[in-house]
Amino acid sequence: MLAFLCFVMTIAIYIAAKKLYRRWPRVYLTPLLTVPVLAILLVVFFRIPFEAYTSGTKWISEMVGPATVALAVPLYKNIGVLKKNALTISISAGCGAVVAFMTSVCMSEWLKLNVKIMESMAPRSATTPIAMSISENLGGIPSITALFVIITGLLGMVLGPPVVRIFRITNDVARGVLFGTSSHNAGTAKAFEFGSVAGTIASIAMVLTAMITLCAAPLLMVLLR
Repeated sequence: MLAFLCFVMTIAIYIAAKKLYRRWPRVYLTPLLTVPVLAILLVVFFRIPFEAYTSGTKWISEMVGPATVALAVPLYKNIGVLKKNALTISISAGCGAVVAFMTSVCMSEWLKLNVKIMESMAPRSATTPIAMSISENLGGIPSITALFVIITGLLGMVLGPPVVRIFRITNDVARGVLFGTSSHNAGTAKAFEFGSVAGTIASIAMVLTAMITLCAAPLLMVLLR
């Protein structure tokens, strides 16, 4: 019963946060930030066992895969744009994925972080499930990787719009690649606020970044260490 209540509570928090963000679209009100914070506060306040909360909300986590697959709908609607810019998107996402991984490792070494933390931080620009899988294969801690992924997404949502504005990026393909490559799901959601085409390109860039990171991570880690 407690597990079911945790599930209902999390869904209710998300619905409320979503409505709040639609009315006042501020970065600090994004559900990506408000939902985890409120959920943690309620779990701590009511002293809910972590096992009970995890048991009740595991179904939500497992919906990440189907939600990603659902992005096929806008992809189909904008297939002409994708075909026309396939090479540009592929090269940009590939370069972005490699640079994101390399800067994460270099930053970890510069800060003299623990090796496990470095391995956990390295795949931060991939989508959560893939980043956690990469982290585990490298020897990192998947739960810490998830935290770095969330931080990366939030930074992308905060810094992305000013970058678009300052550099006057008006092309939807460029906007989409920028958000999808740098901040995965969160960036893709933000890109859709600029339009359907930008959001669609972002979703493609997000998937490509994740796949390239997955394939290149072991080699890059060997080369950089």
